[in-house]
Amino acid sequence: MSTRPVKHSLTLRGHRTSVSLEPEFWDEFRRIAAARGQALNALAAEVDAGRGDIGLASALRLFVLQDLRRRAGQL
Repeated sequence: MSTRPVKHSLTLRGHRTSVSLEPEFWDEFRRIAAARGQALNALAAEVDAGRGDIGLASALRLFVLQDLRRRAGQL
């Protein structure tokens, strides 16, 4: 079961922001960034650029979920 969201600071396009996600989502987001050879801020900026009108935390969760589903289909 997930624990309480944890706030982390990110820099997106030169601006500091904070995002609260459950530790499990942070762990997966870090794993994805590492697998892509990207810095966490760079991957977050990529997600931010394509998120439309949803909040950044929701966009990050959906990004992680989509990656997990994509990987599950490859197993």
